Amino acid sequence: MPAKTRSRSTSQPQTDQAIREHVLISADRLYYSRGIHNVGMDALRAEAGVSLKRLYQLFPSKENLVEAVLHRRRHIWNNLVETAIATGGDTPRDQLLAVYDMLANWFDEDDFRGCVFINTFGELGATTPHIATLIRDHKADFQRRLAKLVTETGAPATLAHQLAILAEGAQTTAAIAGTNTAAHHARTAATTLIDAALASDN
Repeated sequence: MPAKTRSRSTSQPQTDQAIREHVLISADRLYYSRGIHNVGMDALRAEAGVSLKRLYQLFPSKENLVEAVLHRRRHIWNNLVETAIATGGDTPRDQLLAVYDMLANWFDEDDFRGCVFINTFGELGATTPHIATLIRDHKADFQRRLAKLVTETGAPATLAHQLAILAEGAQTTAAIAGTNTAAHHARTAATTLIDAALASDN
């Protein structure tokens, strides 16, 4: 999802809250573009323009920092999904499909590098159980949001699992292919699945 953090601040924030947010933005940008393992605290210190002492006061460990970055991304993702649903149409069917339109727009972003949660799981999922749990919870939340819309359509609950898999697969495929066509293919497949589920339920 877009991090909304492209511009780099030219002055160091002064309040604790502002410094923390500035560090999170910097860490998010570096982790997403280079990978978590490739970014040390020295690189983050240089990017954020704060001292190592201040960094460790805010985030005692790299795991704490990664967790905070993921919580921030989770908030951004949830807002994107809710905006897509709210503006996607009057029916739950249209609102479900609007999620794939949102994905297509995201995949067109110049700095798109795939799903940050999938990327992070690939780097830390096997070695950092707390981070792995956070990521699983995030993915489960997304599926539950789709399930709510599926219930409103009257389709079987299993449809939500299928639609979530399409969305997750589209993110990985788009990151590898470097185009947004995966979102369009996922939307077409989602349309077929939704309509078939509704037809079989009647």
